[in-house]
Formats: sequence, structure tokens, C-alpha cells
Amino acid sequence: MTLRTAPRSRPVGYRPRKPAAAARIAWPDAFGQRFAVFVDTEEEFDWSQPLAREHRDTQAMAALPDLHALFAAHGVPATYMIDDPIVRCPRSVAILQQLVADGGAAIGSQLHPWVNPPHDEAVSPRNSFLGNLPRALQAAKIAALTDAIAAAFGTRPVMMRTGRYGLGPETLALLAAAGYRVDTSMRSGYSYAGEGGPDYRAIPNHAFRTGHGALVEIPLTTIYTGAMRRGGAGLHGALGRIPRGRGIASRLRLHSRVALTPEDMPIALALEAIRVAADSDVRLLMFSYHSPSAAPGHTPYVRDAAELALFRNWWEQAFALLDRLGIAPASHDQILAALAGADERP
Repeated sequence: MTLRTAPRSRPVGYRPRKPAAAARIAWPDAFGQRFAVFVDTEEEFDWSQPLAREHRDTQAMAALPDLHALFAAHGVPATYMIDDPIVRCPRSVAILQQLVADGGAAIGSQLHPWVNPPHDEAVSPRNSFLGNLPRALQAAKIAALTDAIAAAFGTRPVMMRTGRYGLGPETLALLAAAGYRVDTSMRSGYSYAGEGGPDYRAIPNHAFRTGHGALVEIPLTTIYTGAMRRGGAGLHGALGRIPRGRGIASRLRLHSRVALTPEDMPIALALEAIRVAADSDVRLLMFSYHSPSAAPGHTPYVRDAAELALFRNWWEQAFALLDRLGIAPASHDQILAALAGADERP
């Protein structure tokens, strides 16, 4: 008699372990402490509505040069992580070609599975995380986006961010095999497990080798501020189980989780986070925003002209403080050069 066992269910989400100390990148001394801005350069869609393949509008791209000019005035190069609707829009490609002509800005990849061919999966919240798709389909989507970017810009991208921070247990190996040098999909201290996505609460802010060829992970920076900031992700989780616990702790300046983005992050908290980070051993601070926020009405963060003015002022204040603290900007190419120097160290 043969006993039959129920098939194992697929894991709800990917939960990478804290990287070993030996995997941490030892940045060259000359690199100092830097910051970088990576832009999720993507189509517009109503984030309160279900995902749909047909949502591919790119009207907000017309406003990107104006915001790029603000960054350039402060000597801050941006890396534009572009997805399929952007790279297949001739107007968007022309805008980006003009922006990267200044020599500081650069192009990377961002993969939104629901609008990225091949379209062999059902559109669903769970499938919006690339790492939840079958390995072969992940590889095919990565290849389609990478090849399209190479054709449009004449150079293959070497930095990737999976949309919705959607890595899975097989994704990093696939990115390494596709020639990527840097992944920026992990968001330190955040979890998307409730939606079937990955859990990055064990991931620190430090860049580290992934163990997949030359691929390095540079997580998006998360800083904890307040008198109880050393409680980190664990305390943030515990406060979430108390009604209004996180809001009360933040207002009392006891504990706040701060992502380095103007989107839904007050400037006062961000400035405090920058000050905390300046006294830490994190060598590269990762800032980000979504390109549709460059124009009013395309994201919940910038709904009108007044909020756009606040959005721009957020960057002005952040850049001013970073400059006073001696934290210089780092471009795409400077990061790659510093990583090459880290590889050469004994």
C-alpha cells in the first residue's frame, strides 16, 4: 500500500535571511559616505484600483525634465529605472535620452510583471511580485525588458529593481545570469507578506554580495528615528499590533520608521533620518520616488500644484542638509566603480 501525501503548497512569500557579515560590501575609503537617487520610471495607473495590462499611459513623463533640472542644479545625478511601458513609448525614450546626455544620469531596469511581456500569467496581486512567477516566465520577462532597453539606448542595463520590490528565491540568480551587476529590489525593514510578497525585515541597509556571481544587492534605505530607534523593525512590528501605536510613538518622537522618499514621508522626519544616518556606518543612502509624481494628479502623493511645490521643496531641503553634512551624491557609474574597487580589496 502506498501512502499519498498532500503536495506542498507554494510559500506565501520570499523571506531572505540577514546576509552574513562576510558578504557586506567594504566600500573604498575614497568613496566616503554618499547618497543616490533611483527613480521608479513607470506608467501611470490608479493605485487604488486593480492592476490591468492596459494601464500604460506615460503622460507624466513630459514633466520629468523639469524635475531633472532641479536635481541637476544641485549636482545630483538620478538613475532612471524604466519599465516596459516607458521603453516602448518613443516619446518617453526621447525624453530619457535627452536627460542621460548630461553624462550623470543613467538608465536601469524596473520590471512590472503585469505590463511586461510575455503575458502568460493571470493578472493578480500575488502575480504582481515577479518572484512569485514560474522561473522560466521570470527569465523571459527579464530578457524581454533588458533587450528592449538595450535596443532603445544602445547599452544593456546592469542595475535592476523588480516592481513592488518583488524578488523571489530564484530571481537574483536569474538577474545575475542576465548580466546584472546590481539589484535594488530589497526595501530594508519592510514586509509585503500580507499581499503574498517578500519580507525584508531581516535585511539591513548595507550593500552586500548576493552569492550569485557578481550581483550585489543595494537595499533601499530605511532609518529608525526617535528615542527608541534602536528597537528597529522589531519594535515597529510590535507597535503595529497596538491600536494607533505607531502614530502615537512617532508623534511622541519615540520611534518612527523613515523611508528616504518624499512620497508620504514628511520632510521633518526625513531630515531627522538623514541626521541619524550621517552618524551611522551606512555608506550609501538610497533615495527614491516614482516618476509620475513629477506631475500633479498621477499619484496619491502629488495630487495638485500645491503638493508638487511641497514635493520639490522636500528635495531642496534634503539636498541642503546632505550637503551640510558632507554626504555627496553618487551616480550610477560612480557606484559601479566603487564596487569594482571593493572587489579589488583583500
